[in-house]
Amino acid sequence: MLLCLLLAANGALAQSSKKKKSPAAYNKQNKENEKFLEKQWWLGIRGGVTLTKVDPTTTFSVLSPTNYDASESGKKYDNFSLVGSHITMEATFYFKQFTFSLQPTFQHSRFAYTNQYRWTDGAEGSNNNVELNYKQEQKVDHLLIPLVVKYEFMATTRLRPYLQIGIFQAFRIGATKEVTVSGIDQASGGQNQFEDEPITVGARDLFAKKYWGVLGGAGLYYNLGNNVRLNFDVQYKHGMSNIVSAENRYSNDRLAGVGDAMDDLDMDNINISLGCLFPLRFLESGFKSLNRK
Repeated sequence: MLLCLLLAANGALAQSSKKKKSPAAYNKQNKENEKFLEKQWWLGIRGGVTLTKVDPTTTFSVLSPTNYDASESGKKYDNFSLVGSHITMEATFYFKQFTFSLQPTFQHSRFAYTNQYRWTDGAEGSNNNVELNYKQEQKVDHLLIPLVVKYEFMATTRLRPYLQIGIFQAFRIGATKEVTVSGIDQASGGQNQFEDEPITVGARDLFAKKYWGVLGGAGLYYNLGNNVRLNFDVQYKHGMSNIVSAENRYSNDRLAGVGDAMDDLDMDNINISLGCLFPLRFLESGFKSLNRK
């Protein structure tokens, strides 16, 4: 009886082994795997540098010249020259080469502008004048909530380029402003150059509580064999509304006292970042969902 039982068990195991090795079973499993991999949830983090450009839509000034054209004292913006930073958390859903992504971002932006005023006694040939040069640097922090759609190319390879578009809402967190005044004084009997100590003030109320914009960009995913994606990403964010608070434009006495008033501004940012994403759905512990070839 024991021998019969052993033979029966051996026959059952052999039959089970044949079923597992059948091509039909393999094909069915592969189709289920491919269907599973058509969609995936990812969670990740990335960070990098931010470059900023601002476009004045309406200009403002505390002082107005009377004996020369106002354009000579207008602000000159130094765009994409100061390096800021950002860090992004990303929650992403992938479906058939399309990615739908929520990307909360802390963004630190920096931009600067300069302008110049001259005072003179008005007498012909007189050298009694004072020239003042102003340099203002703004640092402003925002929390951005972007919604992004990506399209991936070459979906079966390790290196996957993509294009992206989206929309975002930005909320002001904080800001500071630094003003440096320098110049040449020829009204005191000689030519004296000077530079005052920088004035640094909290400028949170000078910026609007929120603004919105659109974005576009491109990037690359590199798929590792352990189901992790490395990410290189470039985004251009274009602001569609004023980032300056109109009602608080002249509210800071120290800034108004040195002749500064902020223009109405639209802000653009270039964000360049590196990061990684981790999948949230797995077939099995040994299955490499991103390295099938």
